[in-house]
Amino acid sequence: MKHSQSVKAKKHLGQHFLADQHTAQRIADSLISTQGITVLEIGPGTGALTRPLLSRNDIDLWVIDVDHESIVHLKEQEWMPSERILEGDFLKMPLSTSFNDQQVVVCGNFPYNISSQILFKTLDTIQQVPQLVGMFQKEVAERVCSSHGSKVYGILSVLIQTYYDAEYLFTVAPEVFIPPPKVHSGVLRLIRKTVQPEGFRFGHLKTIVKAAFNQRRKTLRNALRSAGLSLDGIDAATLGLRAEQLSPLDFQHLARIIQEDQEP
Repeated sequence: MKHSQSVKAKKHLGQHFLADQHTAQRIADSLISTQGITVLEIGPGTGALTRPLLSRNDIDLWVIDVDHESIVHLKEQEWMPSERILEGDFLKMPLSTSFNDQQVVVCGNFPYNISSQILFKTLDTIQQVPQLVGMFQKEVAERVCSSHGSKVYGILSVLIQTYYDAEYLFTVAPEVFIPPPKVHSGVLRLIRKTVQPEGFRFGHLKTIVKAAFNQRRKTLRNALRSAGLSLDGIDAATLGLRAEQLSPLDFQHLARIIQEDQEP
C-alpha cells in the first residue's frame, strides 16, 4: 500500500501508521457484524484501516483524530465522507455528546501511549460500547486476556474480563508500520457479555481491584486494609491470597461483600 507522505507520524502522539493493506483488512474483518450500529475508529491517521472499514456494507463509520494534519489529509480524500470526520480527543469526548445514547463499536490501530486509557474509557461507558476491536502493544493485549495465576494478570485483566469476553486474535510484526515500533503488536477483540454482573457498581469494583494489585506482593488482607477497605465478611482463606490468585469472579464476589460506605 502506498503510504501518504502528507502526514508525518508524531512521536508525542505515539503514532505508527499501518502501511500493510492485508493487516488492515484482517482488523476490519475481525469486527463481528455491526448492522445498524455506529463504528468509531480512533486515530485513523492516513486511513489505512479506514478504507477496509468503509468497504463493509454493515458499518456506519465515523472517525476521530486529535492530529490536525491527519484530519486535513482525510478530508482531502474523495473516498472519505467529510461529515464523518471528528477532530478531538477520544479520551475527553463523552460518547453521549456525539452519539446520544446510540451503541458505538470502538475500533482502531491505537497509539500505544493511550491504549490502556482507551480500555478504561471503554469500561466507563460499558453500556454504550458493545464491542471493541483494536491493535495494542502485544503485552497489553496479552495482559487483558491473561488468566489469574499469571504474572501479567492485573487490573485491566480483571475489569475487562468482568464485563467483556476478551480474545487475542493475532500478532502484528513491527515492519508493517511507518515508522516501525520497537515491539510487536497484538489485535484484541472485546464483546460485551450478554449478562452483566450485578450487585455492585463498576467504580466500587475498580477501587477493590486497584487496591489489591497496587500492592500485589501483599496478601489481600494487608492490601485491602492499607486502602481503608473493610474486611468484614471475607473468609480467612481468601484474605491469605495475593491479588493475582483471585479470578474475576472472585473479585466480583468481594465487591458484593465489601461495603461501599467508605466511598463518597
